[in-house]
Amino acid sequence: MGRTVPTYRMHLERILSRWQDYRRALREEDRALFDKVVNGARQHASAAGYTAHLDPVETAFLGMLIELQREVERLRVAAIAGRPTPEAEGSGS
Repeated sequence: MGRTVPTYRMHLERILSRWQDYRRALREEDRALFDKVVNGARQHASAAGYTAHLDPVETAFLGMLIELQREVERLRVAAIAGRPTPEAEGSGS
């Protein structure tokens, strides 16, 4: 018989499984950010099923995404605390 084509979700879980060594090598605080990024990929798996699969440049993008998530978290905490961000202080408006 023919082979069954794996679903995108199955493909995604295999990718995430391959990333576990990268995750373990991260500092503890970065693991939480990594997990948020990974969960975002899972949340969009249905839409991603309609697109081509990811290419092998994954770990480079992961590093970038973790840094972006860190900045988002920093800005969120500052906004909740009512503290101005360095960008807002220097804007002169």
